[in-house]
Amino acid sequence: MDFLKTIGGKIVSGLVAVAVIAIAISWWQMDPSTRHTIVSGAGRIFGWLMIVILTPGVTFFVVAWVNSLESNAAGAALVVAYTAVEAVVLAWLFGWGIQGSSRVVVFSAAVLLAGAYNLLACDWIAEKVE
Repeated sequence: MDFLKTIGGKIVSGLVAVAVIAIAISWWQMDPSTRHTIVSGAGRIFGWLMIVILTPGVTFFVVAWVNSLESNAAGAALVVAYTAVEAVVLAWLFGWGIQGSSRVVVFSAAVLLAGAYNLLACDWIAEKVE
């Protein structure tokens, strides 16, 4: 069995190395405007993800206050508010251009993931502040 793991590991490592080399060559041969588009889009996505990740933690006092109300409706309203603000920020970062089916699907998936994260993060914070 160790023999198969060793061979499998070498094959996977080789495929990863080939993929990294192919990506590096593609990046090197790419024109500067395409490179700029990719980097700026990735930067916007990274910035938005940081907003999503940090919002519940930075506003922990709001989560604690809503938790003290002992109301599921208040907790749901907080999660919906966080998610709505993050959705607006995402749309703004990409110039309000959410037209086309693929962009709508990606935008919707990002907002749903942000909502799920907000729910889990707020729940975790509420447990810690009790």
